[in-house]
Amino acid sequence: MNDRPFRILGVQQIAIGGADKQRLRSLWVDIFGLAVKSRFVSERENVDEDICEIGRGLHAVEVDLMQPLDPDRKPAVHATPLNHVGLWVDDLAKAVEWMTAQGVRFAPGGIRKGAAGHDICFIHPKGNEAFPIGGEGVLIELVQAPPELIAAALAP
Repeated sequence: MNDRPFRILGVQQIAIGGADKQRLRSLWVDIFGLAVKSRFVSERENVDEDICEIGRGLHAVEVDLMQPLDPDRKPAVHATPLNHVGLWVDDLAKAVEWMTAQGVRFAPGGIRKGAAGHDICFIHPKGNEAFPIGGEGVLIELVQAPPELIAAALAP
């Protein structure tokens, strides 16, 4: 698999779900000291999320604290406490095309703008007959890296 037309550059985010975002904030903001950078609310995604950050600049990792707008609706962002892991990728479109050809199953929705403004898509937690490779129980978000992160990752 050395003909891979993309590179995973690092961890972009971890997303943690709970029934009550304030309880998540008690640990991540009040105890650990993360700053809340922004808030994202989406009826379509059924989420009210605080976007926090660990680290600085190009090495910052986003920590999303999520609660559902409606706990009885899908997606159930709180049903799995570690909701998903996001990975920076240098060429999202090529990565999706190549991975699909390798049998990777993607979640519905395709490539779209994410909460932080980057293009994203998700690898489904489970493979199926048509696409047998999945996240083995983990939802994985692929995030298009901005040009400055790509340049820094590829610098000697």
